[in-house]
Amino acid sequence: MDQYRVSMDIGGTFTDVVAYDQTTGRFQAGKSSTTPDDLTEGVHSALNSLVDSPRDISFTVHGTTQGLNAFLERRGVRVLLLASAGASDTYHIARGPRTKLYDLHYRKPQPLVPRRDIVEIGGRLEHTGGELEPLDEQAVRAAAERYRHEGFGAIAVAYLFSYANPDHERRTRDLLRAELGEDVTISLSHEAAKEWREYERTSSAVVEAYTGPVVRSYLTELERSLAEEGLRVPLHVMQSSGGVLTAESARARPLQTLLSGPVGGTMGGVALAAATGRPNLICVDMGGTSFDVSLVIDGQPDVSPEAELEGLPLLMSVVNIHTVGAGGGSIAWLEAGGLRVGPHSAGAAPGPACYQRGGEQPTVTDANLTLGRIEPDWFAGGQLSLSLPAARASIARLGEQLDLEPVAMAEGICDVANAKMAQAIRTITVSRGIEPREFTLVAFGGAGPMHAVFLAKELGIGEVVVPRFPGALSAWGMLQTEIRKDFSEQYFFLDEDLDRADMAGKLAAMAREALRSLDSEGVPEQAKRVEHAVDIRYAAQEYTLTVPIVEANEPHRADFVETVAKRFAQLHETRYGHANLGAPIEFVTLRSTAFGVLERTEAERIPSAESADFPTADREVIFNGQRYSAPLIKRDELARGHGFAGPAIVVEGTATTVVPPDYTVSVDSIGSLVIRAKEASA
Repeated sequence: MDQYRVSMDIGGTFTDVVAYDQTTGRFQAGKSSTTPDDLTEGVHSALNSLVDSPRDISFTVHGTTQGLNAFLERRGVRVLLLASAGASDTYHIARGPRTKLYDLHYRKPQPLVPRRDIVEIGGRLEHTGGELEPLDEQAVRAAAERYRHEGFGAIAVAYLFSYANPDHERRTRDLLRAELGEDVTISLSHEAAKEWREYERTSSAVVEAYTGPVVRSYLTELERSLAEEGLRVPLHVMQSSGGVLTAESARARPLQTLLSGPVGGTMGGVALAAATGRPNLICVDMGGTSFDVSLVIDGQPDVSPEAELEGLPLLMSVVNIHTVGAGGGSIAWLEAGGLRVGPHSAGAAPGPACYQRGGEQPTVTDANLTLGRIEPDWFAGGQLSLSLPAARASIARLGEQLDLEPVAMAEGICDVANAKMAQAIRTITVSRGIEPREFTLVAFGGAGPMHAVFLAKELGIGEVVVPRFPGALSAWGMLQTEIRKDFSEQYFFLDEDLDRADMAGKLAAMAREALRSLDSEGVPEQAKRVEHAVDIRYAAQEYTLTVPIVEANEPHRADFVETVAKRFAQLHETRYGHANLGAPIEFVTLRSTAFGVLERTEAERIPSAESADFPTADREVIFNGQRYSAPLIKRDELARGHGFAGPAIVVEGTATTVVPPDYTVSVDSIGSLVIRAKEASA
């Protein structure tokens, strides 16, 4: 029986699964330790805790960080890059700006492909796509011979102006496959990123080739193992853009899955914004390894047409996420007499010292346990029992080096971690002209609710929301999204030269292509829709802003340019703090996004409280060096309308919520914990 809609999210420490029972309308969340040697093992373990058999699953979606981890850890495959003759150094020349002006040790990002692995291929196109020189097919065959004998794992092809005419790149792929077979991984730059800027497009193709075999191998193995267990429906994969694709499509375009895991939390924030009537959210996801920050603005995810990872650019639609190495497993250490926390993590194996799996270095989890903010017998829903003596011993060893008692040392570790995370929030808000005090902070991840109130206080944010299943919100968010495919077309015109009828025709053609692309995803006609936007800049500027085209027929209107110019000016004012309405603008890129509506799983409403009382137990918790007797509350015992004051500790299967003194908590209709300072809630 097709009973469950299921999502799976693999983190650095835990693997989370959320199942929606279509017969009862209820959600369940499961968690198991991530198994680095064979990630599918952790997936099956978490899945089996909720679902009797994969045969009962009607829809499944998966978030993976396989590609991202391969990139960050530099364990992708060796890539052979084919570039246009005379332009082979484009990838290494890169861009000139020095992004860290006063860093004396600044170095340009290390390219993924050394110069010795770049092959020049004859043939040239002009900027409009016309052929100036035919492709040198013999040079392509010679490159295939080199690939065969030198241990490469993938090929990236990035020719000049291929976004205007992809014929040379397509012919190159045909030649390579004729020489090397169909299984070779080939990334064409016009498919990875059909946009101008040769360096960025080349970088996108290289990253896709570098991580592609790792992603494809993982998805193939996961599909195979789930099918053996009885799964009868396609496996879907979360994209960096906030949409989903079938695993088959994700294997063809693995670059789109690079930020697959963290984006699920943002989409959970979008669903939460709709359910609670809070349109502006700062979403913070603190797991065992990292701390991810993203925004929901006016009920929509903050999406950009490009991203940058460790200094290397990527041209693709991506939810803006800022990540720092601060999680529950982040290791505290000393450098030049100062305390540092992260980015190194104890991960799942050996894990923090309190796991008693061989780890001895102090972590953020050990610090919270030492301060009484974690219930040792109810960690991860009781699946793991923590050792307080082991945590205190690890903290004490570090404290001795700074002449600090264990409690002071533990609070110092939490303070440093909080400061690091607060700065990450400022990076994605204040540095972009966004005032965080106008937002609600949504905290999730296994460790996020432990630190959320401290972050809100640091930033002047008045309200914190901890949703149900916070440790699995990324997985829950994956059930709230849609099929998504993005398309772009270069379109360089000054406003005074724009042919509105021509633009309308281009958008109509792009819409037809975008809607057809959903056929391979199994989307019925009535569930399809398309949205358009255009990248605009002031004339003579370099970078653009993406401006929505609200209605498909807008370019036909006589006031189209003036209307779009006003939208651009508003976005420019928001982003940069100034605008110049009336100045000449230039259209650069047309964008069309196809959506396939999936069945939605609405947020579950919880019953109202029958009385104001609920069971609690007392425990000792430390805040600012003072010891408090605080109630320990199981979240399952709370109902709509319940409320209490801090200090308090709320435990559940996927996370622990810490409520300091002088804060109050109320439970809303969908089971969220709403935390406010006492003066704000009075």
